[in-house]
Amino acid sequence: MFKSKVSFLNQGCRLNASETATLESVFANGGYNVVNDTSSSDICVVNTCTVTENSDKDTRRLVNRLVRENPEVKIALIGCLSQVKKEALAELPNVQWIVGNQGKMDLLSVIESGESSDDASVHMPKFSTEVFTQPTADQDRHHCRANLKIQDGCDNFCSFCIIPFARGPARSRSFTDIMTEARTLVASGHQELVLTGVNIGTYEDEAYRFADVVEELNSISGLKRLRISSIEPTTIPDRVLNLIGPDSVLTPYFHIPIQSGTDAVLSAMRRRYSIQEFVDGLQAITDRLPLACIGTDIITGFPGETDEQHAETMALMSQLPLAYFHVFSYSERSLAHSRKFGNKVAPTVIKRRSEDLRLLSATKRFTYHSKYLNQEADVLFEQSKKGHWVGLTRNFIKVKVKSGRDLTNQILPVKLVACNSEDMDGLLL
Repeated sequence: MFKSKVSFLNQGCRLNASETATLESVFANGGYNVVNDTSSSDICVVNTCTVTENSDKDTRRLVNRLVRENPEVKIALIGCLSQVKKEALAELPNVQWIVGNQGKMDLLSVIESGESSDDASVHMPKFSTEVFTQPTADQDRHHCRANLKIQDGCDNFCSFCIIPFARGPARSRSFTDIMTEARTLVASGHQELVLTGVNIGTYEDEAYRFADVVEELNSISGLKRLRISSIEPTTIPDRVLNLIGPDSVLTPYFHIPIQSGTDAVLSAMRRRYSIQEFVDGLQAITDRLPLACIGTDIITGFPGETDEQHAETMALMSQLPLAYFHVFSYSERSLAHSRKFGNKVAPTVIKRRSEDLRLLSATKRFTYHSKYLNQEADVLFEQSKKGHWVGLTRNFIKVKVKSGRDLTNQILPVKLVACNSEDMDGLLL
């Protein structure tokens, strides 16, 4: 017999998504009825994000919506925002449990051991720096491409970033634990795994390093694709690049944050590389993999960023072999060092600069897509959306096709027949 109905909502990054999938398995194995419908659930777990001010607002809006739709629901807020804003979250309606990042995998025991109270129960253990293990996700119920957590936390303390405070120090997951979950996910039907963490290139468990994780996963029987999520510029070993080939599981795709196109701003951000080092790193990739899809992140409107520096960033982004970039408007975070900086950039200027960069990114993506017109590619289809089946090629091109049959989680050959700055149209072969 089921104990209660519990639903899960995920905010933010792939790392959160991986952890949410694990918690769903924990609760299902613990006798709970895991449901998607929040309006009928007894408990709703929200894995929160705090990377920007808008993320914080989204959580508050979400809690209020959940209570309107289901006045009796008990809410558990876990993760990054819970870690840094527990007092404010405790004042929100129906919030019964607030659990930080170090303790989120203990959520089931926190709920089952907690006494009923009008006040929220707060579980906020201190961060560890030790190699960790965690329960194994039986399946990612919400993604065809399962996210696999290999690392957590960060020691870099970039001046704009709150994540070291929300996620704690860098620490790695047990090598054996990673492989156990990877094999379980593949056995449950996932054909692609996406490696995720905060700073995955710093992975270290005894003699194992990031390249060892990738190499071992690359040889798992039944796995068709292995993808690396966001990775810092100076942490990509040559050994990983050398693993990518036509018959390799590892995909020719990299997302490498640059954050600014000028050394002066990078220095103020406390980034640990120069523009030249970033350029050299991209060159090392494109020398081996000329058609690899490379994306990046840019923060625009960082305190003190001038129009001239914005122009330098635009010029560099135009020149680099990038397929796209995610653009973030600078958001002041309460614990980040940059909150103390003067020379704030006006919101209207930030908006204009963001529009400049997003337009350039759309142009770059269209150019990259155009290289593949009238070519064939294998596509892993994930979902039906607006009358099309949508999926990804190995090199991260989004493809949509028309089909009257269910293509979920199938890898199928497609001819790419049209493109725009968002995706490509395909015909099933």
